[in-house]
Amino acid sequence: MVSVLVKCPHCNKSLMNSSHKLDKTASIEVNLTYAGKHAPLYMSSLYGSYKVETDLDMPTGKVAGFRCPHCKADLKSTRKCDACGSQMIAFELKAGGKVQICSRRGCKKHVLEFQDADSELQAFYKSYLKALK
Repeated sequence: MVSVLVKCPHCNKSLMNSSHKLDKTASIEVNLTYAGKHAPLYMSSLYGSYKVETDLDMPTGKVAGFRCPHCKADLKSTRKCDACGSQMIAFELKAGGKVQICSRRGCKKHVLEFQDADSELQAFYKSYLKALK
């Protein structure tokens, strides 16, 4: 599995947290908002893993807000989830392109997009090969 390195699409700061590891690799850290409460959310950076950790009690099927821990910007994208209709959450890939996840707890829909498909897909593939070694 390949680890995705992401940053905020607003302030361009890294969302990677190397001190809080999930799946033995740096996690993606955002601020989670649900029912008027806020807490850090740590997500596995391994593409295809759905492991998360948070202290915020949020039932499966509910929709949360996601904010950058640096600039506090809302990470909501304009795209709606094809599976459940909820708002997607967007992150910029360090190598270029975007990864989007669904804001509904338990929905596994995600989208990987590349602006410059040749170079960005090649960078993603190289990081995949590096992870195999």
